[in-house]
Amino acid sequence: MNGCEFSLPATLPSLFRTAASGARTAAMDGTQPQARTGGRRAEVRRTTRETDILAAVDLDGSGVGEISTGIGFLDHMLEQLARHGLIDIRLQAKGDLHIDFHHTTEDSGLALGQAVREALGDRAGIRRYGHALLPMDETLTRCALDISGRPWLVWDVPFTRDKIGEMDTELFREWFHAFAQTAGLTLHVETLHGTNNHHMIESAYKALARALRDAVEIDPRAPGAVPSTKGMLAG
Repeated sequence: MNGCEFSLPATLPSLFRTAASGARTAAMDGTQPQARTGGRRAEVRRTTRETDILAAVDLDGSGVGEISTGIGFLDHMLEQLARHGLIDIRLQAKGDLHIDFHHTTEDSGLALGQAVREALGDRAGIRRYGHALLPMDETLTRCALDISGRPWLVWDVPFTRDKIGEMDTELFREWFHAFAQTAGLTLHVETLHGTNNHHMIESAYKALARALRDAVEIDPRAPGAVPSTKGMLAG
C-alpha cells in the first residue's frame, strides 16, 4: 500500500497559534527532533505504509481537543483525555480503515505518547506520579501512573462485549499500551466495578486524563528538580 494515500499537511499550526516559537517538533522516522525554545509543547509526525499521523500537545493548555482519526468513538475518547487532562491535543490521522481500525488506533497512541514525551523535555519540576479514582454511574476505574521512563502497562478492564459501536474493544488495550510505551509511562488501569462497557472505557480515559494532569504538573516546592534520586528519568 502506498503511504501517500494517507498524506496530511506538513504541520499542525492552529494548536500553537498563540506561541509560534514555543513548539518542540519531532519526527517519528528516526530523525532527530527539532527543538524550539519556550513552553511544554511538541508536535510529532508518524508516517508508515499503513498510517500518516500528526499529533501536537501543549501540556499547559486548557483542554482543547481537535481530533480526527476517522474512528468516531476513538475521537470521543481522545477529546475526553484533552478536556479532563487540561492538555491541548490536536491529532489528525489517515489510515487503512478499509482493512480495520487496528493500525490507526495503535499508531495514534504511539504518536500522541511520543508528543507527550517530547513536551516533557528533561522532566525537571514535574510531580511525576499521578492517580485517579474515576466513577461513572455504576463503573469505578482506578488509574495510577509514573512518568518513569520505564514503559509498562497493567490492564485489567474486563469487557463483556466484542465491540462498542464499530470499534473492537480489544483495541483499547492496544492504544493504552502504545501510549505508555512512547510516553515512557508505568501505567496501571483497572476497572474496580462496572457492567456497561461504554462506561468502563470512558472512565478509563477520564481516569488517565486526571492522573496524567497531576503527574505532568510542575511541583511548586521543587520547580527545577528532576523527581528522582538518580537525577534523571530515562529508564
